[in-house]
Amino acid sequence: MLILTLKAEPKQRVDMSPLSGAAKLRRDEIAALRLWCGKRTYRVDELFTIEGEDASKLVVRQASAKLDYIGKDAAELEILVEGDAGAYLGMGLRSGRIRVTGNVGPLAACEMRGGLIQIDGNAGDFLGAALPGDKRGMRGGIVLVKGDAGDRLADQMRGGIVLVEGNAGDYLASRMIAGTVAVMGQVGRFPGYGLRRGTVLLWHKPAAILPTFGDCGVHSLSFLPLWFAALKSLDSRFAALDAPFARVHRYGGDLATVGRGEILIRAV
Repeated sequence: MLILTLKAEPKQRVDMSPLSGAAKLRRDEIAALRLWCGKRTYRVDELFTIEGEDASKLVVRQASAKLDYIGKDAAELEILVEGDAGAYLGMGLRSGRIRVTGNVGPLAACEMRGGLIQIDGNAGDFLGAALPGDKRGMRGGIVLVKGDAGDRLADQMRGGIVLVEGNAGDYLASRMIAGTVAVMGQVGRFPGYGLRRGTVLLWHKPAAILPTFGDCGVHSLSFLPLWFAALKSLDSRFAALDAPFARVHRYGGDLATVGRGEILIRAV
């Protein structure tokens, strides 16, 4: 695998997107790539020490929260980030896998199209959302967060699955058009604000539910155990033997919009 070890904490934020096409390049070509850092560009080998040859498997060591756009628009690339990552992690990811052992900044997995992103720490705001001014959020793939997620998770999401083992902030799945979001921990206020379609699966009742959601009562949904079974290959609490359940309290809405979405809260 190709190993990039950060030599020192950069003074400015670094645009890592040129490395998304590294799988087709030789080691010397990768070393000569130029990365924006503030107002200047630096060669990759000025910022990182380089080891290994197989650029289809990229490892970033001693990573910093100032490293933005890791895996932007990448396809068929495996990336391991040892440490924290900055904003826009996996933006527009088409296929492949990204794993971060630390925390990530805002807008991770924004407008993602496919593949798998695993975040072992916490994620910032607007995970799986659309870029500001755009209307197309995450469209496919799976995002797994083992820690907590911030506000506006899955804002304008159009497809795919987002799994959060920890807590999530306010306005979860706001303006979501399609897809599935599941949160095991506590959830902030007003999940599903502007929800059109899609499913929000919660283990705990949120801090506040919008009055534009209709209470549909408690139901046993046979598809839920099948949905959990499809997650068995993941390294996650969602794949644990005691994770599946079928009985939920269902809320339909947001009736201020199309109103074909649903919030499912585990019934105890």
